[in-house]
Amino acid sequence: MVSLMQGRLPINQDVLLMQKGMLVRKVRSKSWKKLRYFRLQDDGMTVWHARQAGGKAKPSFSISDVETVREGHESELLRSLAEEFPLEQGFTIVFHGRRSNLDLVANSVEEAQIWMQGLQHLVDFVTSMDQKERLDQWLSDWFQRGDKNQDGRMSFPEVQRLLHLMNVEMDQEYALQLFQAADTSQSGTLEGEEFVEFYKALTKRPEVQEVFENFSADGQKLTLLEFVDFLREEQKEGERASDLALELINRYEPSDSGKVRHVLSLDGFLSYLCSKDGDVFNPACLPIYQDMTQPLNHYYINSSHNTYLVGDQLCGQSSVEGYIRALKRGCRCVEVDIWDGPSGEPIVYHGHTLTSRIPFKDVVATVAQYAFQTSDYPVILSLENHCTWEQQQVMALHLTEILGEQLLSTTLDGLLPTQLPSPEELRRKILVKGKKIQTLEEDLEEEEEEEVLESQLEGEQEAKPELEAQFESEPQELSPRSKDKKKDKVVMCPPFCTPICCQIMVQAPSSKPESLLFPKQKSKPIMCPSLSALVVYLKAVSFHSFTHSREHYRFYETSSFSETKAKSLIKEAGNAFVQHNAWQLSRVYPSGLRTDSSNYNPQELWNAGCQMVAMNVQTAGLEMDICDGLFRQNGGCGYVLKPDFLRDIQSSFHPERPISPFKAQTLLIQVISGQQLPKEDMTKERSIVDPLVRVEIFGVRPDTTRQETSYVENNGFNPYWGQTLCFRVLVPELALLRFVVNDYNWKTRHDFIGQYTLPWTCMQQGGPVPQTLASSPAPAPFLMLSSCPFLGYRHIHLLSKDGTSLHPATIFVHICIREGLEGDES
Repeated sequence: MVSLMQGRLPINQDVLLMQKGMLVRKVRSKSWKKLRYFRLQDDGMTVWHARQAGGKAKPSFSISDVETVREGHESELLRSLAEEFPLEQGFTIVFHGRRSNLDLVANSVEEAQIWMQGLQHLVDFVTSMDQKERLDQWLSDWFQRGDKNQDGRMSFPEVQRLLHLMNVEMDQEYALQLFQAADTSQSGTLEGEEFVEFYKALTKRPEVQEVFENFSADGQKLTLLEFVDFLREEQKEGERASDLALELINRYEPSDSGKVRHVLSLDGFLSYLCSKDGDVFNPACLPIYQDMTQPLNHYYINSSHNTYLVGDQLCGQSSVEGYIRALKRGCRCVEVDIWDGPSGEPIVYHGHTLTSRIPFKDVVATVAQYAFQTSDYPVILSLENHCTWEQQQVMALHLTEILGEQLLSTTLDGLLPTQLPSPEELRRKILVKGKKIQTLEEDLEEEEEEEVLESQLEGEQEAKPELEAQFESEPQELSPRSKDKKKDKVVMCPPFCTPICCQIMVQAPSSKPESLLFPKQKSKPIMCPSLSALVVYLKAVSFHSFTHSREHYRFYETSSFSETKAKSLIKEAGNAFVQHNAWQLSRVYPSGLRTDSSNYNPQELWNAGCQMVAMNVQTAGLEMDICDGLFRQNGGCGYVLKPDFLRDIQSSFHPERPISPFKAQTLLIQVISGQQLPKEDMTKERSIVDPLVRVEIFGVRPDTTRQETSYVENNGFNPYWGQTLCFRVLVPELALLRFVVNDYNWKTRHDFIGQYTLPWTCMQQGGPVPQTLASSPAPAPFLMLSSCPFLGYRHIHLLSKDGTSLHPATIFVHICIREGLEGDES
């Protein structure tokens, strides 16, 4: 099997040494540190490990699983062991998705460098692979799994075992016939290209061949004109079909002679259908394509809750890795819960729980390093500040010194704004969201008078009378425009405060200083001016009512809502919530009862225009699939422009009772077939999946629904359904589609195989609808007759529960969208 990748693998000295194998120390915790023998296999694409050299080896990871390799000093765990192991000998392998990092310590700096450089060399190669190379690597991985005795050849018993691993139920006689046909060397085993031929025999696509032959005069190739006809009639490419046909032939036709003659073979046609050009997701929506010059409150913002946690909310681990993962997956709003720590250094953890603790300055340094690796658009630090005055000063110092020019500490032009700035204006800026002593207007006035104030303060030497006067005055309100005097207030600590002042806790307003010094009720810490000054456009304020916000708050003041409160407001005053979110930012966070770090469905909150719907990104599942689906568009930059009716402060839209003028649409999906669906439990070699496809719509309440096909028994390799599902959607601008493949189980819940979620508005355009789409679930011939304005034949590339690629697992569909509802005169 080595021959598949030979000649293309970037072999260098590091890779050759990795293939010889090396003894390194695997580190899981301060107490778990064990020697393991790691070796890169001859295929150059998989790493196996054993307890010792020559011991029984088992797969550790594939190069395609690896995202990057970090040096030892970047690992929290290895840093904690720096006295035991030199950091220069350590390195960390970071995987895609939510798989835990692998911390390793080599026996020398030189050996660590060999693995770091060699792995990164191979990772870069895998990242740059084309479609054919990715398939070759996938086959190579399977060959390694099937070649039980690791002799580089596949016997027929090994092939039979491999077929079960690959979800193929096949008659033994037929399997032997395919095996013998592929064994051109007549050695009784399959090697290299022989295994590829065997695989091709397994993966013939009769449903694709039928579509191909409908347009091919000789059934062998598509001429340029025939391919243009297909693109124009089926994929609805319109006037650009001629130019596109040439471009696609040059891109996907495997033979040079075919490219010269401008013809497309069946292999080339299949490559096109399986490529990004044949994907259900519109390639035009992949880069940044939206207007990024509107105010921040006009966008959905990818947001994380309790970002520091990588586990549950009670005993889970706090780690800067939570911030790294959130920022690299496109989160633009991350949360930091800060409490007083030892030695005057603030710490981050989930207060009053057993979660571990990390230094605040480490969090800030991590944000500084990773904030703009995925997206240039602004990052919001949502601070939950529980610190005393002294440690708030330390927080402000760390923010200003570590973030430097990245930190936005005043308005962009030094002038009073009339609306929030845009993501474009805030490129590569980090904004602080939190409590603030006074208004932005007062801040700007103070900046102008700063020199005068400083000279006055220098002349004031008698602190005690001034301190007493400060206490006798009424505490400042959260917003000067607020008339609600009953709420707790944030009080500015006088610039000449004494040690006792730093411990003062403020409660309900009182004219007696002693009641402030010795509070009897639950209270809040006073606010440090230097930290308050760093809050510019995102002042956190308490929510009382939509009327109160409209009358007393400003556009740069933002409120937070628990999921329960937000959902209640949507039901009670959905339209008022929509109007509120058209001019002010809202943040929604999970219920405190979600101690397991589970998630809520963000769609209901997006329907009301809530911008920052914070998710427990460490927890995979349906809710995160929906979140990832929305933010997959627009370059994955973390900002998605809301529909126009959610940006209008006079909008009449009510998410619970959507009415016209929103354009309703009917969606017809013919689920045709599946390809190379993985097995959920690879340890069950003899079991074969019984796949079914469920299509789910998430949007406004009347649009939220699901339908599914019947299941195909014992075939995860190339199941065929040919069934049609029909959906009617009132507000397509808010709808998301989720395609789910499950393994049917009549006893319990179906087992998850893979999924793909995307916004309705990002589906690829093209194609008429098969005649059989008018009827519901039935096998369908592929004769295209009636006209349809959108979509056509598309492949859906499935993702794992973690959101990582399951390549080459796909489902093949035909999709049509019609304007209006089925049965309407239109």
